Amino acid sequence: MTDAIILFRDALQASYGQLDWLPVPDGAIHRFRVPEDKPGTLNGWYVLYLDGIASGAFGSWKSGSASTWCSREPVDAREAAQIRERVDQARHQRKAEQLQRQQKASELADRWWRNARRANPDHPYLVAKSVRPHGLRQRGSDLLIPLYLDGRLINLQRIAPDGAKRFLPGGRVKGTYSPLGIIEPGSVLCICEGWATAASLHQHGGYVVAAAMNAGNLIPAAMGLRARYPGQPIVIAGDDDRLTDGNPGRSAANAAAAAVGGQVAFPEWPEGAPDDLTDFNDLANWKLTNGQA
Repeated sequence: MTDAIILFRDALQASYGQLDWLPVPDGAIHRFRVPEDKPGTLNGWYVLYLDGIASGAFGSWKSGSASTWCSREPVDAREAAQIRERVDQARHQRKAEQLQRQQKASELADRWWRNARRANPDHPYLVAKSVRPHGLRQRGSDLLIPLYLDGRLINLQRIAPDGAKRFLPGGRVKGTYSPLGIIEPGSVLCICEGWATAASLHQHGGYVVAAAMNAGNLIPAAMGLRARYPGQPIVIAGDDDRLTDGNPGRSAANAAAAAVGGQVAFPEWPEGAPDDLTDFNDLANWKLTNGQA
């Protein structure tokens, strides 16, 4: 049976890199640190069964990936059914664990948000982005950006003075958004990637904006907001990743607009604007620096 444990670890290492421990084959969810993740994080998970045909599953809560593993092909219908049952069991365990992690993060977000002070307008990140706090709060030196789902606070993004960003461990991101302004019937709702972009659109254009926090969350956030505000005109204010192969900012924005029947807008770069500018905040800051605001 030790051979099966080593083979399972080989499968883990093929996905996540070198591990200095052996999996525990007790049929329960175990967490582990993915080697390239930050110290102290436990984003990886696995479950391993050794009775009958050795099989298991593993994945990462951070990336959302999940894989199944089997020591050999099943030889009959009984073994095949056993493997399917274990895969289903692992899926249910993972879901329960994920919901528990999300609930803990939601409770922590609520506590930190209630106890935090108003954000300092001179916070280095706000100064670097040339935006006001717009209701953000601050815990120690970190800015706190609230993330909502169906009107309920469920996560926070922390931004350090050097601009480093982190969500609460285990907190849900998919479908969440951070709002700036109040949505009125018939008014245009802009949806963008980062909070600083949202702040620029709100501050300079007077738009009501929801920040999805990253390109991968544009579609889930937009679809959630469309369901919550079915008649609202939506404009996806996309990033223009001109120096990145495939321009993922444009691709994600176009896909999100199509998914919710909305329009899409991208920064219009003035002559002389550097190619490494990518979003509406970059554009606003470049105009300010070059006297075009």
